[in-house]
Amino acid sequence: MSPRSLRPEAQPFTVTNMNTSQDSSQTTQAAPVIAVDGPSGVGKGLVTRYLAKRLGFHRLDSGALYRILALAAHHRHLDLHDAQAVAALAPALDIRFIGETEDDEAILVDGHDWTHEIRKESTGALASIIATAPVVRAALLQRQRDFRVAPGLIADGRDMASIVFTDAVLKIFMDASVDERAQRRLKQLSAKGIGATLAPLREEIRARDERDRNRPIAPLKAVDGAEVVDTTGLSPDAVLAVMEGLLRRYALV
Repeated sequence: MSPRSLRPEAQPFTVTNMNTSQDSSQTTQAAPVIAVDGPSGVGKGLVTRYLAKRLGFHRLDSGALYRILALAAHHRHLDLHDAQAVAALAPALDIRFIGETEDDEAILVDGHDWTHEIRKESTGALASIIATAPVVRAALLQRQRDFRVAPGLIADGRDMASIVFTDAVLKIFMDASVDERAQRRLKQLSAKGIGATLAPLREEIRARDERDRNRPIAPLKAVDGAEVVDTTGLSPDAVLAVMEGLLRRYALV
């Protein structure tokens, strides 16, 4: 089954068959997962917070885990291309996510508030470097799967459907144009008091997309059976309307 494009102005909620293939590492009794993949700036945070609240599920921001590990390595002056050294940090980090909305969200690492540092584009660029290393991905894989507990999980990332939760009951791939994503990111950073300008943001996004889509390990892509949602030009309410339709079509509400 190929990915399907889904936008409100054309066949808004057309879902045919669910992809029910199971990963042998998962059990059919495991808590249900909705996997939401895509690059940065496409609205995954908006969508995953909405879905988690709507269904009463837990939420995993897998990208934050990679950002945290990359930043921890950077703070320790490690070479980010020394994958073994970076991966060795993963088990010992005390990571806590606090808050349910973007406004009250806090990320604590070893007792320190890293919320603003984690969300910087420069930190995302660091994360993109370590994310290409198989040993790093292996170090974080089980940590991500440990978030899968009852009543269910909304998993936000780049390889949630392709690698981490291949048996997700609903697989969503979100995308948007580079220009719109840069504009959104600039607005978000400005609202948080983080200085940034549009041109560098645009180039950072393009460069990261290039790395993420072409890396040999778990490249960023829509898996077979995924619902592809292009959010370019869509308001938050329009995006959430698409999600609500998917929940209904997949009999999740």
